Amino acid sequence: MNYYVPNILTLARILITPLFVYILFLGGENGYPWALVIFIMAGITDIIDGYLARRLQVVSKIGKLLDPAADKILVLSAFISFVTMDLIDVWMVVVIILRDLLVTAMRFILEKKDRPMATSKVAKGKTAVQITSIIVILCYLSLRSYELTALTTLIESVHLILILMYITVIFTVYTGIDYVVANRAAIRTLVTSNTE
Repeated sequence: MNYYVPNILTLARILITPLFVYILFLGGENGYPWALVIFIMAGITDIIDGYLARRLQVVSKIGKLLDPAADKILVLSAFISFVTMDLIDVWMVVVIILRDLLVTAMRFILEKKDRPMATSKVAKGKTAVQITSIIVILCYLSLRSYELTALTTLIESVHLILILMYITVIFTVYTGIDYVVANRAAIRTLVTSNTE
């Protein structure tokens, strides 16, 4: 049973995403704070499933695929929702999606050729920045729903959300480049073998 616990938590994170989006669009005092709570809970499951997989030594191939997929589904759902709510610019999310598609395609191709993909040393920093940006935006929406105008005005006046999103985009692009650089030898070998 212990073997399946990390994957069950990962699947729970995927399944909770539609609920998160629904409650987010519900809005108001009954929506934004609960969306914040659900997102934080999902983040906690991410930490726990990774810890359990290592602690119980039950790291599986499906877990390696599901875990990053669950993270991307949750994070991108949040960012896309914020675009539709006119909180962030659409081009920022497009950049994030394109980077994720690039890395996912690289991982798929390399693993199909039995070449393990080298991970980016700063990828965790990118994830942390993305999650921080989402939590700050959800906090802002929660504060606004309770009409705490002094705090929301302060956030707006310093352009906190915009600054965080620029940092998020920069980190995202940098990690995408870092993945390509870290795997350049494997990519070069694949390109060479396909042209022969």
